[in-house]
Amino acid sequence: MIEAAAGAVAVRVPGDKSISHRALMLAALASGTSRLRGVLSSADTRATAAALRALGVAIPALSEDGAEIVVEGVGLRGLRGDGAVLDCGNSGTTARLLTGILAASATRAALDGDASLRRRPMDRVVAPLRAMGADIQAADPVRPTLPLRIGPARLGPADHRSAVASAQVKSALLLAGLVAGVPVRVCEPRLSRDHTERMLRAMGVAVPTGEAEPGGPAAPCAAVVPVDALRPLDLQVPGDPSSAAYMAALAGAVPGAEVRLLGVGLNPTRTAFFEVLRAMGAEVSAERHAFAGAGQPSDAAGGAGEPSGDVVVRGGPLRGVAVDPELVPALIDELPLIAALGAVAEGSTRIRGAAELRLKESDRIAATVAGLRALGATVEEMDDGLVVAGPTRRLRGRVEAHGDHRLAMAFGVLGALPAGAVEVDDPHCVAVSYPGYWQDLIRVRAAWGIA
Repeated sequence: MIEAAAGAVAVRVPGDKSISHRALMLAALASGTSRLRGVLSSADTRATAAALRALGVAIPALSEDGAEIVVEGVGLRGLRGDGAVLDCGNSGTTARLLTGILAASATRAALDGDASLRRRPMDRVVAPLRAMGADIQAADPVRPTLPLRIGPARLGPADHRSAVASAQVKSALLLAGLVAGVPVRVCEPRLSRDHTERMLRAMGVAVPTGEAEPGGPAAPCAAVVPVDALRPLDLQVPGDPSSAAYMAALAGAVPGAEVRLLGVGLNPTRTAFFEVLRAMGAEVSAERHAFAGAGQPSDAAGGAGEPSGDVVVRGGPLRGVAVDPELVPALIDELPLIAALGAVAEGSTRIRGAAELRLKESDRIAATVAGLRALGATVEEMDDGLVVAGPTRRLRGRVEAHGDHRLAMAFGVLGALPAGAVEVDDPHCVAVSYPGYWQDLIRVRAAWGIA
């Protein structure tokens, strides 16, 4: 949505997708009435809302403008599936977090999804849940994928060391422990998004954090201490920094352009893209709002311990960067966009340690490489990343998004540049996270005078 602002085009991107999913699920598990504002209305979040309705929770229709919705929670052990098949659509967050919640619930249900989601691995969630005692059945018991059939079971405590930094794995296990009423600790090689932990603290749950072994190798951990009930949420969902990244990238790649992104979430686990964009040569600044601390009532700046603010980006000549593997967990959604920017930046842009991209909505490494080559860029593909040699003076052609919203939006940025002529084969797939994306691109270009 485009708004007026002195000195810059102002854009208010949709609500944070990760926070919206978790807010809906935790409001459903709370005891009492939760009030949620700014919840993203997209294909993915509507899948979560529909699944919760099928489990007996009164979830109203999600508002396109982020207007307040009210959710009457059923309590930690109040979900009732009665064997329902829950359609997760294309949403991995819906599938993985609900697997954790349902595994600990006194109910029976199945999880399914579209063809893309059915190809995505579920073993990282299923294996530790089965180790806790979960009853989860899949067609392939060794490498489980959707559909999954989940029955009631008595779960035991867990102290899980994850091989990858994954907020979905961490959240699924923490929520399973919460619903089962048992202590769970999850340690990971690097800190992943911590929205679940922040939200749980605001709902009255103790969530201790720290290193697996003080003085040992870095392995950040989060744990839950069982509670009898969750306090309801009063939450304003901030703008999604992953969605804001595309408008920021477009401004950064157009010398003299300026955009103000309003009310964007500034959680430190989500802002690495803005640091990369600054390293590439754009001017990036943030005007941070106050935010509510854990366990306090939420305020208009985000609440539940989530910082937010306005991000201002001014364009300039871009240069290539090297993305270190340590940064990958904080950039997992934006890596195709960084590669796209590498095609118009001076010098080489290198991304390594990102093999996880091959397991997303598409094989994002192969698809990004193929798309950039189709536009005339020089790209080298590696097992765990890619190298883009820039700049490519004229990017023109048709690209396949493979039904992946992140790829479609990244290539859309290149098409929106003054010399861009890019056709995306499936533009409608952006509805998963940013339904108004193409309209916002058109309006921003018009405001800058780009024909």
